Amino acid sequence: PLAYLLNDDELKARVMPWIEWTLTHQAESGYFGPVPFEEEPEAEPGIQKTPRRDWWPKMVMLKVLQQYYSATGDERVIDLMLNYFRYQLEELPETPLDHWSFWANRRGGDNLVVVYWLYNITGEQFLLDLAELLHEQTFPYTTVFLNEECYEGPDVSHLYPYNTGNRYPFDMDLINRLCIRQLMSFHCVNIAQGIKEPVIYYQQHPDSVYLRAVKKALHDLRVFHGQPQGMYGGDEALHGRTPTQGIEFCSVVEFMFSLENILSITGDMEMADHLERIAYNALPTQARDDFSGRQYFQSANQVEISRNRRNFYVGHYHGGTDLCYGVFTGYPCCTTNMHQGWPKFTRHLWFATPDNGLAALVYAPSRVTALVGDNVRITLREETAYPFENTIRFILETDQSATFPLHLRVPGWCEAPEVRINGQERFGEQSNQTLIIDRTWEDGDKVELILPMEIRFSRWAENSVAVERGPLVYALKIREAWKQVDSDDQWGDYEEVYSRDPWNYGLLEAAIADPEAEFEVITRERISAPPWNLENAPVTLRAKGKRIPEWQLYNHMAGPLPHSRPQLHLTDVEPEEITLIPYGCTTLRITEFPVVR
Repeated sequence: PLAYLLNDDELKARVMPWIEWTLTHQAESGYFGPVPFEEEPEAEPGIQKTPRRDWWPKMVMLKVLQQYYSATGDERVIDLMLNYFRYQLEELPETPLDHWSFWANRRGGDNLVVVYWLYNITGEQFLLDLAELLHEQTFPYTTVFLNEECYEGPDVSHLYPYNTGNRYPFDMDLINRLCIRQLMSFHCVNIAQGIKEPVIYYQQHPDSVYLRAVKKALHDLRVFHGQPQGMYGGDEALHGRTPTQGIEFCSVVEFMFSLENILSITGDMEMADHLERIAYNALPTQARDDFSGRQYFQSANQVEISRNRRNFYVGHYHGGTDLCYGVFTGYPCCTTNMHQGWPKFTRHLWFATPDNGLAALVYAPSRVTALVGDNVRITLREETAYPFENTIRFILETDQSATFPLHLRVPGWCEAPEVRINGQERFGEQSNQTLIIDRTWEDGDKVELILPMEIRFSRWAENSVAVERGPLVYALKIREAWKQVDSDDQWGDYEEVYSRDPWNYGLLEAAIADPEAEFEVITRERISAPPWNLENAPVTLRAKGKRIPEWQLYNHMAGPLPHSRPQLHLTDVEPEEITLIPYGCTTLRITEFPVVR
């Protein structure tokens, strides 16, 4: 999608050999992809062969082809998918999703997304039969999220050393004690991808139980595993809410894609709030500004990035490189996956609405051209420095008058939004956290949406607090010392980062009680590109904090978080001025602060 969003010929040239080979090498049976060894030993030279017909890699390529069709309208995609889905319908009863690996069983929702997309284009009824079969063979997320009775199945945990296996659960006595708040066997990326499956299936069976299950799962993830940037401790299994637990980069981009799908189907504005929280906090910090390297894991409280074992679920598997910036550090999956975050986010900024209008549900500088009202083609330019500023401007371009409703999301954190049309204050009808402005529009019309941002706090592990303003979470500014390390092992060259400043600060109780008086907000007049680094941070908060002497490094991480109970008494420690910047601009950080007096 990046190649076509940017209309970049060089990127398209890199994409097209893979697309063309896929479209021109489908088997007569409908199968597509690498050829299994045992079926064709003399496969085409240069084409990778595979030991099995695993369903899961095809799900990835189906999404690629879906995006390619959306950009080009190449009808060969429709033909390939119809043939492949007939093949799936015939083969799945004998070789179900979990036949070759548990990945397809956990990620069947990605297959389901494309089946419904194709049905909406073709109306082929067999696709609905396939959808039922895919849902039946996918991990029962709805049941598990609601902690209700699950089906039994064989124990195949040997296929993956830290997962309970393909059929869940195997011990019916165990199910009565398990739900997402306790279950440590959920793989972090599986839950990021799988959490959308009940809502995807809801399109065919609109029972509120599917919506309720996903809402409960999101709640439980936050309460029992959550971190302030919108993600959850999962390194790689779910691992609780300690702020030093790792967050896999693949989880970030896949969780965003799930929220984008859920938002598209439900119109639930909480999903848009959550999506922005991840995109504007977790996503930018985990890759270098030029995407030449990335972390496998990030953490909310991250004060040293070095090659060492830590309290991660799988840290010992990856030579201690999980936090280091590199191409292969941790595990290579995140290198191939990290790029999808921004392009897919960009494709979900604007939505069509059932009343022939247009909805801006996620905010970023953008431009959209669409048919509205009575099929009038219009273009809307969105000009803003959001999430760093609170004003979003929409400028209309049209060759003729157009009557249609413009839907504008009001974020859950905003209490008093303002709307101005051509400079005049105006309040539209408000519904479901959305302002709806229904009028006849002319070329050059301008809408300003003003979303006042106030400093607020959220509570996390050990009664700590995170500082928030608008969609951004703020973290302690820590100067960095980068170290390049040459390595000839499988994890390749990497970079370590060490702190040049003290980090063990608690936030003063007075600042929590009266943020307007105790915090100074400093904004830059001009935002430099890229903004996601220490030097270019567009917004700075200044406040007072105290260093906590007993809070020191442990296992190359910030040690156990001191409990605020409700605040630490440090009467013998002098307060100091501390600086906070947006989480996405940091590399080293403290985000969950103890509260001190």
